This record gives sequence, C-alpha cells and structure tokens, in this order.
Amino acid sequence: MTTVHVVGGGLAGSEAALQLAARGIPVVLHEMRPVRPSPAHRTGNLAELVCSNSLKSIDPLTASGCLKAELDLLGCRLLGLARRASVPAGAALAVDPGAFSALVEAEVAASCLITLDRTEVEDLRAEAGKIWVICTGPLTTPVLQDRIATAAGRPGLHFFDAIAPTVTRESLDLEVIYRAARYGRGDADYLNIPLDQESYATLVADLLEAERITVRDFDRELLFDGCQPIEEIAASGPMTMAFGPLRPVGLEDPRTGVRPYAVVQLRQENREGTLFGLVGFQTRIKHPAQKAILRKLPGLARAEFVRLGQMHRNFYLDTPRVLTPNFRLPARPDVFFAGQITGVEGYVESIASGLWTALQVASGLAGRELPPLPPETVCGSLLSGFLFDSTSARFAPMNANFGLLPAVAGKHRGRKVRKEAKARRAYDAMTAWVGGLDDTLGGLRKD
Repeated sequence: MTTVHVVGGGLAGSEAALQLAARGIPVVLHEMRPVRPSPAHRTGNLAELVCSNSLKSIDPLTASGCLKAELDLLGCRLLGLARRASVPAGAALAVDPGAFSALVEAEVAASCLITLDRTEVEDLRAEAGKIWVICTGPLTTPVLQDRIATAAGRPGLHFFDAIAPTVTRESLDLEVIYRAARYGRGDADYLNIPLDQESYATLVADLLEAERITVRDFDRELLFDGCQPIEEIAASGPMTMAFGPLRPVGLEDPRTGVRPYAVVQLRQENREGTLFGLVGFQTRIKHPAQKAILRKLPGLARAEFVRLGQMHRNFYLDTPRVLTPNFRLPARPDVFFAGQITGVEGYVESIASGLWTALQVASGLAGRELPPLPPETVCGSLLSGFLFDSTSARFAPMNANFGLLPAVAGKHRGRKVRKEAKARRAYDAMTAWVGGLDDTLGGLRKD
C-alpha cells in the first residue's frame, strides 16, 4: 500500500495527515522540531501558532467566516479542535495555543495510521509506494530548499516577500484615479493616482514619520537586495520618489491634459481585474499606519486593503508556473505541496490548503479526479483561482478575501450588501459541490 509522507507538522501538515488517515491511507508525519528548532517557533508542538492566537472572524458574512463555513462543509479537522480550545474573542475564533496544539497532537496520536517522525527530512527520494506532501512553510530548511530546487527548478523558488499593498477595484474613486499608458504607448493597463505638490509632500512626510516593523535577525541578510522599501526611498531625498517609482513623465491625465506633480500607479493583479497593487510600495511600515497614509492619497479614501505591504524572509514557490492545479510537481508526480509554501497567507488558509491537497492525493490514489472547486467559493477563488493566476509576473502570497470572488449578478448597492451576496452564493456553491461528491470519487465524501 502507498504511504504518504507529510513533511511539516504545522497547520497544513497536521490537517493533511488527519484527512489522509481518515480515508484509510497510511501517513508518516515528519516534524523536525524539537530535535532541530526553527528561528520562529518556540516549542516542538504540532500546529504551533507562531504569531497571533486569532484565527480571525467567525461571521459567515466575512471572507474569513465564509472560509470557515466552507471548510466545515468539507469536513475540516483542525477547525473543530480550534473551537474546543477557544478563548473569548468576540466575533473572532481565538485559541489557547498550548491547548490547541495538545488537541492536535492527541488526534494524531490516536490514529493508528499516522506515524510521527521527529527527524529532519533531507531528501525527497523517489520510491515505489511513497508520496511526498511538503508543508514546510516559509522557514523550509536550506537542505530541503535545495532538494525542491532540483525538482522544481530554482527560478520557481522565491525567497523573499517584498510585497506592496493590494486594494479592491470597487473601493477606488475612479472619478479621481485615471487610466493611462506612459506616453500613450500600448494599452492603458495602469490606474494612476495624481498627486499635486502638497499631497506629494504630505506623503513623503508621512512615510518618514511612520512607525516601522522591526526586522528579525534571520531576515536581515537579503532584506534590501534589489527591492527597497518605499520609506527608504523617501528617506534618500525629498524628490527621489518623484524621479523614481512616482515619476509622472508621460502620464498626463487624459481628462485634463495636465501632467501631475507625481503619480502613484496601480497594476492589475488578477485576470478578473478586481484587485490592483500599488506599484513600488513594498514597505516595513506597521499595518495601521500604512492604511492611514495611503487613504490620504486622492481616490483612496475608501480603499479596501486585501493585502498590506510587507518585507521579510519567506520561502515559497512560484505556484502558477511551478505546480499543476492539484499542487504537484510536473516532473515529480509523487511530490505535492500544501500550506504557506504554495502562497497562501493566514492560519485558516493554511488549514484549507492542507485539506485540499490531501483530498487531491486521496483522489489520485483512488484512481479518480476531483471536480474543481467552484470559483464562487472562497476556497475555490484562492486555491484554484488566485494561486494559479499568472497575470502578475511576480507571484506574491495572498490571504482569503472577497476581492478574489467574481462579481455578483444583479444590482447590489453598497459594499456590505455585495459582500453578503457573495457570502451566501459561496456557501450555496460549496454545499452543492460537496453534495455532488459520491462513491465514484473514491469515497472522498467523509461521513
């Protein structure tokens, strides 16, 4: 019988192991901690929460709450354990980290089909009867990075998050922001935020005064390698941005024929055109300050941020160009990936990724193929949509958000009403998808 070797006992790996074992598939769950510690973890516990203890909103009309509702329909294991370890947190699901890890470890130990191996995996040897599921996240060891590079090709590996903020198109004021191509060449693919001298000076001052995130020691080595934070550019001189990423030359406003003092450009980030990223605005500024600074820009007063700027060490794959839609390597069909290493951000998103990859592995072992997740669902829009969207030349990780979902047909006035419509449609679509699973799919519909 085939044994699945899950590498990494975090959220994605623990969920994947439990899902596979629940379907009668033997699993070896490899977790090197505490024998070999990582720079970020404090314990050797499975499913350790490294940062916050919050798994975000439980409101089903939010993207995070909707994602949880979809995962419940799919038979998610870790969400149930998180609720058992929950602590009071209002409309959020927050957990006691130690209690949560203990529950996960107990579930793993209770399964006769899961063997927990506390050694470091240094090779991905191809052997008959063995499948690999790599869930090692952003702190994958250098040795394993090299093995992945051999199988995937080094250009398919990213080693840094240098990410600019992303906003939803529907939250932009397009009476102020205009489309234009520099010098009128090519299609007007970029949106442009015009700045006069006063608004430019305010932006420079705000960037210089904003509180920044402290860089951890293991992040420092390549922090500014080829990609400076926008606040560092501003600090190098008052006009540096205007002659650099905010250069207005050739970007006259077609409505007035006037060239602004400076221009902040937004570039489309998905094929549906619902998400736009601020060009050149990768930053280490703390998130609340980022929102406050950027909402002062013309046309961004009501901006909805689905991703904020960040710069830190983060190993992940160029998923759209490296993996097949079922998260396996084309050159090594015995190697699958799940979790943050695929480009998902967030605790629950990592759980979702582990669950979905486990279902893909199980269906393949049963000689079946799962139908694609509905694009109207939060799971589908992220795991089957965004992660395989090659619109952006530089793939960057993303969390679940309603901006990824296609527009809802009909008239829905107001952002809140549109989100509620998307949430209802997502839940209905996932309910129908799960209801369509039957024994021809290898028994993947879990009792």
